[in-house]
Amino acid sequence: MKKLLMIVAIILSIKNTIKAQESLIDSREKFQLVFKTGINYSNVYDEEGNEYEADPKFGYAVGGVFDIPIGKYIGVQPGALLSQKGFQGSGTMLGRSYHFTRITNHIDVPLLIALKPSPYITIVGGPQYSYLFNKRDVYTNSSSTYAQEQELENDNIRKNVFGFAGGLDINFNHFSLGTRLNWDVQNNNGDGTSTSPRYKNVWYQATIGYRFY
Repeated sequence: MKKLLMIVAIILSIKNTIKAQESLIDSREKFQLVFKTGINYSNVYDEEGNEYEADPKFGYAVGGVFDIPIGKYIGVQPGALLSQKGFQGSGTMLGRSYHFTRITNHIDVPLLIALKPSPYITIVGGPQYSYLFNKRDVYTNSSSTYAQEQELENDNIRKNVFGFAGGLDINFNHFSLGTRLNWDVQNNNGDGTSTSPRYKNVWYQATIGYRFY
């Protein structure tokens, strides 16, 4: 909760750097291209497999979305983002304690419905597809550290996962501040035979965007 409050504080501090005193352009009926960058605060749920307790971690998010109007108050937002997720965990193996960090890199493709009650606020929600293309695991115990990175061609990891995303954007002419809650509805297991822990990703996302219209 403290880290989530820190994300909110970062968004508010960015907001204060934007010239909010300028008159806002009502761009709700304009086609827009928005480049975004920000942070993910990710964790996992629906855990099964090895015994561990998962803790959240920070990662990056960068990409772009199209804002396609369907009238003044509604539109769609397809996009694509490079998105780093993962988690941290601790547990025991063969009687020895260890710390485990998993970093996963994805291409997220949201297709969101956008509701625009005012020029300042956009509320979004809808399905999201995630493609997992890289994974890095770091194991640390009392005597050593071991890191492994792979392209996930084996180990029975599901690379294509569907989920949902929802949140809101705060608009300031060419700038926008965005928050999202994202979660997978499919776990990372392929057919249930993987020896890796099974889990689903869940992550908060905070971004700042620049809008072209």
